[in-house]
Amino acid sequence: MRSRSNSGVKLDNYARIVHQTILKYQDPVTGLLPGSSDQPDAWVRDNVYSIVSVWALSLAYRKNADRDEDKAKAYELEQSVVKLMRGILQCIMRQLDKVEKFKYSRSTSDSLHAKYSTRTCATVVEDDQWGHLQVDATSLFLFFLAQMTASGLHIVYTQDEVDVVQNLMFYIEAAYKVADYGMWERGDKTNQGITEINASSIGMAKAALEALDELNLFGAKGGPGSVVHALADDIQHCQSILTSMLPRASISKEVDAGVLAIISYPAFAVEDMSIVNMTKEEIISKLQGRYGCCRFLRDGHKTPKEDPNRLYYESAELKLFENIECEWPLFWTYLILDGIFTNSHEQVQEYQEALEGILIKQKDGIRLVPELYSVPADKVEEEYMNPHSVERIAMGKCPLKWGQSLYVLGKLLSEGFLAPGEIDPLNRRFSTIPKPDVVVQVSILAETEEIKELLLKNGIDVETVADIHPIHVQPSRVLSHIYARLGRNSRLGLTGRPYRRIGVLGTSKFYIIRNTIFSFTPQFLDHQQFYLALDNKMIVEMLRTEIAYLSSRWRMTGRPTITFPISQTMLTEDHTKLDPAVLATLKKLQDGYYGGARIQMGKLSEFFTTSCFAHLSFLDVKGSGVHHDDGGDDEGSGDGYVHELRHDDDADDLAQYLDHLLAHAAPKKKKQHVRGLGRFKAAATKTKDMVSLMNKAQDLNVHNVNMYLPNKLFRTTQPSLNLNLPDSSASQETQPSEVAASTVSSIPRDASGAIDYGALVQLLKDTQSLQDQADILYILFKDKGMDWDTHLHGQGSTVRALLADLYEKAGEFKNWGLIRMISGMLKKKVEELDSACSDLLAHQKHLTIGLPPEPREKTITAPIPPDQLAALIDEASDNNISVAILTQEIMVYLAMSIRTQPSLFSEMFRLRIGLIIQVMATELAQSLNCSGEEATETLMSLSPSELKSLLHHILSGKEFGVQRSVREVDASPAISIHHLGNVGATKSERAGISKLKSDMKMLEHRLSLTDPSKTEHTLSLMDPFKDPRLSLTDPIMEMDRRVSLTDAVKSMRSQSVDLENIESGKYRLQSMESLDIPECIPSSRDTRHGQWLRRRRLDGALNRVPVGFYQKVWKILQKCHGLSIEGFVLPSSTTREMTPGEIKFSVHVETVLNRVPQPEYRQLLVEAILVLTMLADVEIQSIGSIIHVEKIVHLANDMFYKDQVDLGADEHMLERDPSTGVCRLLYDSAPSGRFGSMTYLTKAVAVYVQDFLPSGSCAVQ
Repeated sequence: MRSRSNSGVKLDNYARIVHQTILKYQDPVTGLLPGSSDQPDAWVRDNVYSIVSVWALSLAYRKNADRDEDKAKAYELEQSVVKLMRGILQCIMRQLDKVEKFKYSRSTSDSLHAKYSTRTCATVVEDDQWGHLQVDATSLFLFFLAQMTASGLHIVYTQDEVDVVQNLMFYIEAAYKVADYGMWERGDKTNQGITEINASSIGMAKAALEALDELNLFGAKGGPGSVVHALADDIQHCQSILTSMLPRASISKEVDAGVLAIISYPAFAVEDMSIVNMTKEEIISKLQGRYGCCRFLRDGHKTPKEDPNRLYYESAELKLFENIECEWPLFWTYLILDGIFTNSHEQVQEYQEALEGILIKQKDGIRLVPELYSVPADKVEEEYMNPHSVERIAMGKCPLKWGQSLYVLGKLLSEGFLAPGEIDPLNRRFSTIPKPDVVVQVSILAETEEIKELLLKNGIDVETVADIHPIHVQPSRVLSHIYARLGRNSRLGLTGRPYRRIGVLGTSKFYIIRNTIFSFTPQFLDHQQFYLALDNKMIVEMLRTEIAYLSSRWRMTGRPTITFPISQTMLTEDHTKLDPAVLATLKKLQDGYYGGARIQMGKLSEFFTTSCFAHLSFLDVKGSGVHHDDGGDDEGSGDGYVHELRHDDDADDLAQYLDHLLAHAAPKKKKQHVRGLGRFKAAATKTKDMVSLMNKAQDLNVHNVNMYLPNKLFRTTQPSLNLNLPDSSASQETQPSEVAASTVSSIPRDASGAIDYGALVQLLKDTQSLQDQADILYILFKDKGMDWDTHLHGQGSTVRALLADLYEKAGEFKNWGLIRMISGMLKKKVEELDSACSDLLAHQKHLTIGLPPEPREKTITAPIPPDQLAALIDEASDNNISVAILTQEIMVYLAMSIRTQPSLFSEMFRLRIGLIIQVMATELAQSLNCSGEEATETLMSLSPSELKSLLHHILSGKEFGVQRSVREVDASPAISIHHLGNVGATKSERAGISKLKSDMKMLEHRLSLTDPSKTEHTLSLMDPFKDPRLSLTDPIMEMDRRVSLTDAVKSMRSQSVDLENIESGKYRLQSMESLDIPECIPSSRDTRHGQWLRRRRLDGALNRVPVGFYQKVWKILQKCHGLSIEGFVLPSSTTREMTPGEIKFSVHVETVLNRVPQPEYRQLLVEAILVLTMLADVEIQSIGSIIHVEKIVHLANDMFYKDQVDLGADEHMLERDPSTGVCRLLYDSAPSGRFGSMTYLTKAVAVYVQDFLPSGSCAVQ
């Protein structure tokens, strides 16, 4: 008999450990593991982690098998793993109704349960009796399902189960915007049942989606039908949100040791090594103790101060748990595994030695990993005084199966029984390896032969849709419909993926659908969705943004390929030339570099060998496998396709659309002449096919179908209602930017003085002015309603139809003011409005819409359905249609910016869209030296690209100028925005408020508070508003051109329009009311006169504060009873609930500051708080009860006023803001210098707090 090898003996020992601590508790029927003897329920997360060691041990036995018995043991262990994983799958399959509901609702009441009955797989707790929504638990199950399948295990047996897994992927794909309870089941750390977005959930979902994408769940024995698919755009959304969050774990947890599972083994979800290291250092420095790591700061679980009889904590109670949080050895097992995967032997040795010292040794020699170590109740005060000094006691489960499993796994790896690649067959561990530069392939398609010739004249050789056959090009909307069929299973009640837009990562692949190659155009080219796509400059800007996004986010095999069609709308008005912006972009693409990315331009067929392909086998023909031959007869060519894609649904629009598309859209071979009745039959069949294809396209909301067909089967034009509209090809001289005066001098009225609507309709028919027509239709819209029939050209000429007609014509003329006005009346909504809102919220930004104060200003803190969001915007806009539509537009631009440049939004936790609109109007009024009314009209008339550019420059802090420009063809007024030089400013001045904190030093001596002459030098203040980065082009600026949009956002009249106030001869209705601009102080020759006021308004409206500002506020709150800001108190008790690094605390402070409606006054209050925060590190126990910040500001204002009067300033110069009582000149003062705002605020703080400082140190000079 062969002797047992040393490795075999060791493996047998680990098998004994695994059996004694894990497998002996496995239920023989379900395969599930109970939590403990006291907790018989099976938690999904614990079960998956617990079985990982069994899986690893089976791999080790198979690799190191000495005897047949070892192979048998390996098989037995494998089947134990399969049994448990299938047990969890059975639990989930009993709750598929919840999976289906959750895909649409994302409600906690519709989530899968977190734990089940170990014996029956049934639920054990009601939906609302537990924090069930834990995306990371479901994701962890899916992740290891993928890893284990890749290692050779067969867990999924049937096609029905494949569909279940596919729908579970839909369940977790939106993790980046789902607030859940997290891996500790309590949500917000106050333990009050409040859900929040958790980095651990997002990271695990991302890893699971990546692991499962294109994986065959039947393994090597599977076919195309058992492959599951993930959408790359969802994965990258998770990636970007995760990157923006870390090292923070959530809004309430500034650090969480559970994040170790996503930055290292098992998920390896983070691609940036610097973020991985930073997060790991944060966890070790803030959470590590002598017995492991705390879960998070102020975690009260099983501490002596926790009341076990209460489910929830009181908010102020969290301070009691500080420094006595329980320490979990579990996290050292993660750090051991991390050291193994990063090849850090020192880290492995350090944590293995530390872990061995705290394990519980049994009589049989087996070492157990306890759940946690707690401070003894009689030593709490000692631990408070000297953290990590007292001996702790083991509590909770022993062993914690989850920790025990990872401990055994670490042992198997460190002793060489397994290589890292064997328990990571999908190579997740290489996620941080730098990726090669991405080359973006761009194929330009011409809609018509004429456009092709036009491009050729400009040296750009392209193909038409007909030229690229057999490749089919379709809009992204069709791809969304296709993916909506994925995972559909009527027997299980699963409807597949919810219809959602497909991003640029999804449309940049070739798709093989039923042996036909498809390419899809990007979503931003959809003209019907919103008016943004009517602006060619906006289209090329979105193309640049998407290319930049592709170059940084593409992770798939092969290169991304963008199909960019050139349509009639991208030509000039006379259709003889390409739009200059489009032509310039095409030239840049030809040069090979655009949007910061390398570009390869060519024909679609040239990219086959280098592109990424996806085979959507779920659309393959089932059964007969009939294959269509392009050369077949017209009469029978569709027979092999019609209805074959149907899925138990007689009215499947997508199936029939694709049937007709594939059957009839190919270029036909020449056929023999058909005579007699056959000719009529062929014609009738063709007509029927054309109508059918058009109808199916409309059912799918696919507009301009003709553009995507190789054969121009039909030319459909929407029937015009024959408004008397000018010809778009005519000279624009007939459509000046000023509205043409109507020949009629007054509104038609009847004998009683009421409006004669019949005559008004006739007037509508006669006038050629677009603006007049829009104003008349607005009157009809307000008085008669949208569906009132004007009978302008017979029945059916409703106000709605006429507005739609006018919208098309305004789009041709690019009259953006009218386009926005009509869009508002037609209630047009951006298709991805809810997605834009969710993107901003997922980046931990709250949104407000409408202008302050509350309740008019509405705050959005969680994703809401599109219809509710649109209604909320209308309400916050006081039903002003123009403001409502502009709010949608700004929200989309903010989402575009935060996706590509999240750094623009640092230290901004609440985006106030109403104030941003106000700032934009103010900028235009000051820059263009015009009235508020004109500035408002100019803002509403900007093209989308100009509006986005203005917003981007305001956000970015780059120095820019605004000037009027004259459009050659467009009817709308235009501006040009351009970068300015430094205008003599130093680099430090240009840095602005964002750099103020870094240069503010604490006073070296308390006496420095008493001497203003020293203050200026001691503080070394970098003026927070001294940078000219946002200065306008006007060399001489008025000091205070106060433009208030507060009145401008009042509702448009809900009753009939006051027609008497309409200028005679015109029917112009202002989209926003006139702006109130007070008399201005005479301009100064100083080129910087007025710019500090302007900058304070900008920073106040954008909530800009210095980096670290909120952490300083937290410190000062510990030395007083609270800060009062205009009557709203920020209590010191807030620090007992929240830690300084929490986003939740920052948002809380920001909320109080946002109660102040005037942005410039708000910013002056921020400066006062900045000065106060310098006292945080001074050795003073207390600086008073409640500090009234506004009193400090007014004290500083009085000092400033007195000094200015002494210097001879007249009353006119020292005019006060009536709403705050602060001198306007103080608003316009630079922060530093003899008369700087910070100088006076420092003196005011010294006076205010002198009673609380040590005696003799605060005599103000």
